[in-house]
Amino acid sequence: MKFFIDTANLEQIKEAQALGVLDGVTTNPSLMAKEGITGKNNILKHYIDICNIVDGDVSAEVIAIDYDGMIKEGEELAELHEQIVVKIPMTKEGIKACKYFSDKGIRTNVTLVFSAGQALLAAKAGATYVSPFLGRLDDISTDGLNLIDEIRMIYDNYAFETQILAASIRHTMHVVNCAKIGADVMTGPLSSILGLLKHPLTDIGLQQFLDDYAKGNS
Repeated sequence: MKFFIDTANLEQIKEAQALGVLDGVTTNPSLMAKEGITGKNNILKHYIDICNIVDGDVSAEVIAIDYDGMIKEGEELAELHEQIVVKIPMTKEGIKACKYFSDKGIRTNVTLVFSAGQALLAAKAGATYVSPFLGRLDDISTDGLNLIDEIRMIYDNYAFETQILAASIRHTMHVVNCAKIGADVMTGPLSSILGLLKHPLTDIGLQQFLDDYAKGNS
């Protein structure tokens, strides 16, 4: 399972990279705005800065919602750096753009996916990644993990190469459960990755080892 971090915060990306388990980064306009990154040139520069920190894929999202606009923006993003994956919305125009990019050899991440049918269309259009938002489904009392399971079954049935990128991860158990189901990638906050380190018995055991060592070597 690949671990992506969902942020535009360079310090958090550096911390995740230093841990040695980071495989990529996802961003969106909201995350950019949260970090105060505004203006086209600043946003493009920030994408390059992220690529220079990590070794893996970096999803950069188009703002346009029309086909021609998506193509123009997507080609510009793809030219920024070889690690860039063009992130496009799950819409009719987005699927058309996905097919265009796929035919051109430009990698894509189809985002805002909330149903198995949407994921099927994205795979048919040649998406590199599909991003089902399980946390947002949980927010409206719908089982987000069940969607991951449905997509996994469909993709396995037909040997689609599109990777399931479980998005809107909120906590550590989301990560563990997505791994059980077979999601190819998870993207979430740094806290969801660091949370995997924690277990009270690890802390208790380590302290016991240290205490016993101190008793015999004081």
